Amino acid sequence: MPAGRVGVDLVPFARVRRLTVDGDAGATVLRRMLSEAEIALCHPGAGWDVAGIAGRLAAKEAVFKTLRARGQTLPWLGIEILKDDAGAPVVRFSGRAAELVQDAGIEQIDVSITHDEPFAVAVAFGVGSSDNS
Repeated sequence: MPAGRVGVDLVPFARVRRLTVDGDAGATVLRRMLSEAEIALCHPGAGWDVAGIAGRLAAKEAVFKTLRARGQTLPWLGIEILKDDAGAPVVRFSGRAAELVQDAGIEQIDVSITHDEPFAVAVAFGVGSSDNS
């Protein structure tokens, strides 16, 4: 029987706003946390989507919590929170993040994100074999 794991995280909009108004320094930090594909979703040209960034950061943290990777740092760029054709969030893994998912025995992770000033909240649910849960 498959076993499930849940992760949840909350990110204040204020934390993200500080990064988006901090010029080059803030942009550098965001580029360490968001992939180019995520940046394209969160910076469509008219300025940063603070709620979108906060939601993605919360989702990445929530996903990482499902992996139970004690002693590991969150591989920010290896966990991408993108959108499917209907606009729902989907998770894509690469590099070390993909290895952590495999090590955890996780076969699928779904996320749900909500945001309402002043916070974004994300829940991740991972399903895998009962052997590694």
